[in-house]
Amino acid sequence: MGVGVDCDVLVIGGGIVGLSTAHALSRLAPGTRVVVLEKEAGPARHQTGRNSGVIHSGIYYRPGSLKARFAVSGAAEMVKFCAEHDIAHEVTGKLIVATERDELPRLHALVQRGRENGIPVRELGPAQIAEYEPEVRGLAAIHVGTTGIVDYGRVAAQLAESSGAEIVYGGTVDLISRRPAGVAVRTTAGTVVRSRVLVNCAGLQCDRIARLAGDEPGMRIVPFRGEYYDLVRPSLVRGLVYPVPDPAFPFLGVHLTRGIGGGVHVGPNAVPALAREGYGWGTISPRDLGDELAWPGSWRMAARHWRYGTGEIRRSLSKRSFTEAVRRLLPAVTSADLVPAAAGVRAQAVLRDGTLVDDFLIREAPRTVHVLNAPSPAATASLPIGREVARRALAALAAG
Repeated sequence: MGVGVDCDVLVIGGGIVGLSTAHALSRLAPGTRVVVLEKEAGPARHQTGRNSGVIHSGIYYRPGSLKARFAVSGAAEMVKFCAEHDIAHEVTGKLIVATERDELPRLHALVQRGRENGIPVRELGPAQIAEYEPEVRGLAAIHVGTTGIVDYGRVAAQLAESSGAEIVYGGTVDLISRRPAGVAVRTTAGTVVRSRVLVNCAGLQCDRIARLAGDEPGMRIVPFRGEYYDLVRPSLVRGLVYPVPDPAFPFLGVHLTRGIGGGVHVGPNAVPALAREGYGWGTISPRDLGDELAWPGSWRMAARHWRYGTGEIRRSLSKRSFTEAVRRLLPAVTSADLVPAAAGVRAQAVLRDGTLVDDFLIREAPRTVHVLNAPSPAATASLPIGREVARRALAALAAG
């Protein structure tokens, strides 16, 4: 590719949301010239390629929210997309299990929420739990039939191939210049792209891209690392088993996920990462930490949720504590059953007042669409998210 490129829509970020946006642009407006810039050597190297591979049903999310609407429709679309492109996937269903009495009201609230979101939900007692998962113990559970599993890295690669977009790997965006007719973007590899419309799908870097474009996003990304283990005895778990989540947090708790390859993933917890791409405690970025500490929302969030955070850090630093969390669901598990697996980092948007942004957040500026909060279930919801972002980009294109 030459140093200078002209296009109609430039997408920054080659994760599943950026690639889905490029794919949707080609479907909604054939002939639109689309370029995707991805700083890594290939697609899906961060959130997309490092999650537990679950096709979420949408049961957790507030009725009417973007997460609820896009996860429910996105799950069905994802299964269809995978079938059309011969991508290995499975609709497994899952159990959400209450192990303590104080979780029962939250479990019942999830049943109601599932029904409001149009999701098939079945309530189970202890004997019925054992029919699905003989090794799992709980007071009550719900079975959610539409949950599935897939390799989202494969999905992202297929979206890239099907989109018809020109995808440029291996250069970090370091300059964005707004012009009367559009934007000009430069990367550290020396590539310059001139585009009529800019779409920011940069995930862990999305707030920085927004500010490079001259827009104050009103939030900052605070990275949370999710640490996983693999289960040495995968026969202990047949499918997917989740605890009842705490509604105060956008995290789902330590869960058990049988992957598409047959292994069982255990996790993740959610601990503050010391770098936006910090996949272990040893990876520290002074710049990332400095940005986080300079944001008032980080301190307000910490003051509000320090007790929850302390528990997560304890489970990160102590395998014994992590094992205890798993044993609440799966009593047969021992520390020796858990071997460390690759971690992921969640790009969590935090507002100035310390609020953890709960819904997907898409904002617009002149000739620009910014996706500012798209953590889980964004992979599940990626096809409808991409279509929504593409529609907004095409509207900006039409406005001239």
